[in-house]
Parts: sequence; C-alpha cells; structure tokens
Amino acid sequence: MNVNEVMQELEALGKERTKKIYLSNGAHEPVFGVATGAMKPMAKQIKKNQPLAEQLYATGNYDAMYFAGVIADPKAMTHADFDRWMDAAYFYMVSDYIVAVTLAETDIAQEVADTWIASGEELRMSGGWSCYCWLLGSRKDTEFEESKLRQMLEQVEKTIHSAPERAKIAMNLFIYTVAMSYVPLHEVAVETAKRIGPLEVDKPKSKQISALGNIQKALDRNQLGFKRKYVRC
Repeated sequence: MNVNEVMQELEALGKERTKKIYLSNGAHEPVFGVATGAMKPMAKQIKKNQPLAEQLYATGNYDAMYFAGVIADPKAMTHADFDRWMDAAYFYMVSDYIVAVTLAETDIAQEVADTWIASGEELRMSGGWSCYCWLLGSRKDTEFEESKLRQMLEQVEKTIHSAPERAKIAMNLFIYTVAMSYVPLHEVAVETAKRIGPLEVDKPKSKQISALGNIQKALDRNQLGFKRKYVRC
C-alpha cells in the first residue's frame, strides 16, 4: 500500500465519537478518529515499512502519525530521526504514545530519552520520562542500572512540583512504574511517592493524581513485577 491508499483506509475507519475524544485531549485537524484496534488488520498487511511510516508521520494527521508508529522500524531510526519526530509532536499523545513508544524498541532508547528529559521542553521531557515507563514495563530488570534509576527518582522528587504540566504527569507515572515494574527499587519508589504526595494537574482537565494511590491499587491486584510482552500494539 502507498501513502494515499493508507490515508483513504484510515479516513474510512474514522469515527466521529473517537475524533471528539482525540480533539478533547489536544489533537487538532487533520484527524479522522480511528480507534487503535481498527488499525490492526492493515498493520498486519503492511508489517514494518519505515519509508511509508515517514511519509505518514509527515502528514501531520494524528491517525496517520499513530499508524506510522505502528509500522515504523525503530531500529532503522537514528537519534536525529527521533529528534525530528519529536519536533513534530504537537501534543502528549504523539510525544508519549507514538514517539516514546517507538523509541522504547531501540538500543538507543535511554540515551535519547536522557537528552529529552534534560531539555527543559515540556513534550520532550514528557516523552523522555514516558519512554522509561515503556522500557521498565517491558524489559528485564537486569537491563537497567539500579543506581541510575535511584538518581532519577531523586530528580523527580526534587523537580516534579515545578515541572511543566505534561512532564509532571509522566514523572508521576515513572514513580509508579519503578514501584511496580522494577522490583529492586519498589520500596524506594513507594517512599518517594509518599513524600511527594498528590499532585494537581490541569491537562486535559483539572484533577488530582497520586502515584501512591495507583501503586496501592496495583498491589491489591497482585501486579508487583508487571512486565508487558510488547510495547507497540
């Protein structure tokens, strides 16, 4: 399939209700409103196709950008490629659920995510912290340096209250993910969550978030040590 055929198929799969949900979360036109599950048959047909993924991502259409992440060949992408994709990420569902997810399937994931976290830019920071969440939730504990993750928890504790909104949400999720998916630092992450306490956030709507509360819910479901088989859908 070429880019025009994929775009026609995505448009046909779009639903007005789904489109409204995406728009309410920060997407803007062009967007069709395709449920992620509806993309699976086409994804199975195309498999990995980096040139087509690049063409789709460049359209700026949210559904096409998401599908680009599904069919991308992450290991064919360089640090510069991921920076370019992040440059075009205009809201958190692109930075965190497309770019960060794709990055999480590479060997350069931590290297790139570290630069984003240090950038001071809201969506880059959000994408960087989110990438670590995808990594921790899918890779063996032995693939991570315990001392580095401990330092990252300390960094979160010191900076989360003054962090940009979307970065704050991703940092909160990082604490939760370390607690549930990286067993060696479970207790440290729990104590960090206790000291930070609940956080007030306004995007996409005003609410209170709590890593500690979510950790307890996950513990009640016996999810300590949780790992997913796949990062991408």
